[in-house]
Amino acid sequence: MADQVSATLTDLGWRHLTIVRGRQEPGQPEEERQVLRSTVLHLSPDALAWAQWTLADEPFHLGELPVAWQISGRPHPDSTVAEWNAYFTAGVPHEALADFLLALDAREDPAVGFDGPGTVLAALTDRGWIRDIDHPNSGAADPGSSSSFMLCLLPPLIQDADPDPEPIGWQAWAEPTFGAPYLWCAAFSASVPHDLVAVFASSLASPSPVLRRVLPEAAEHRLTLIPAS
Repeated sequence: MADQVSATLTDLGWRHLTIVRGRQEPGQPEEERQVLRSTVLHLSPDALAWAQWTLADEPFHLGELPVAWQISGRPHPDSTVAEWNAYFTAGVPHEALADFLLALDAREDPAVGFDGPGTVLAALTDRGWIRDIDHPNSGAADPGSSSSFMLCLLPPLIQDADPDPEPIGWQAWAEPTFGAPYLWCAAFSASVPHDLVAVFASSLASPSPVLRRVLPEAAEHRLTLIPAS
């Protein structure tokens, strides 16, 4: 996931740097210093968006899974904090994350959105997902109920410029078997433009086949396998 998404960002012309942390005891020779690769940061050409690979940097968890990528946007380069953040654990289909980044890169202003939450649900239902029977205006799931998308109260540590103490944002997750551990989770802070979330949702729900070397055991019986040509 790190290499595939990083390759997408490199192709888009995003600059990148690696922040390296280390540990050195007093009097310890430099060559024996413990070095740990930490956050890998990618910055868009206009400096309005950035992506961080955080898996090696003690990330927080969503659904008991460590966050691997944090994507952020701001209204102008002088902003000291992000307007919004989106979080993706390892296991999120890298194709969906790449499409999200392509849409983000194409925007002149990543911090402003004009579409409402209905655009996300429309993207899902157009792909055959079914609206939540209890929350038809805020949630949907795939026909097999293995993956879900919901506009709901966000968990702690999701950062956003909106100071609302009870932020509402989109969350997505895969749970092929009820009660089993999640395969992956994603969370979008309250200010992420809905049209960007809709791009991720549409890509996630796409029926187009994807290349995989290893299949998740919990989802094998739900997958249609097509030999690679």
